[in-house]
Amino acid sequence: MTIAVGDKLPNATFKEKTADGPVEVTTDQLFKGKRVVLFAVPGAFTPTCSLNHLPGYLENRDAILARGVDDIAVVAVNDLHVMGAWATSSGGMGKIHFLSDWNAAFTKALGLDIDLSAGTLGIRSKRYSMLVEDGVVKALNVEDAPGQATVSGAAAMLEQL
Repeated sequence: MTIAVGDKLPNATFKEKTADGPVEVTTDQLFKGKRVVLFAVPGAFTPTCSLNHLPGYLENRDAILARGVDDIAVVAVNDLHVMGAWATSSGGMGKIHFLSDWNAAFTKALGLDIDLSAGTLGIRSKRYSMLVEDGVVKALNVEDAPGQATVSGAAAMLEQL
């Protein structure tokens, strides 16, 4: 079953590398009582993710927050160290959350996993964005192909806020 608008997010624990070191972050900590934009990428450092999807959210961060959003987070089926390196190299550390769904548990619980083994990536997340209010999905935008970042991009999300 795939998550849909109106559904509550499943409970999950992510890993995040911060300036103070690695931490565990739960869905309750991220979403309870907050309005959050969450977007997912098939892989940190992959071309579309690094050249289009992530930069769009970093460039539009202030505009998104100005529309009543409390936080922005990106999630990927990558390990903590890869996500931390991506946060640092992109200049996004401390601006948005870079969440490691290292075992794809959250991604699979959403029903948004995709097998990219043919491209040597293995099980990953589909590319999507969602607006979450107090843990409930209010908007969901899933790309048809992992190499696209249009309906899930920052510009499309801004139109929904």
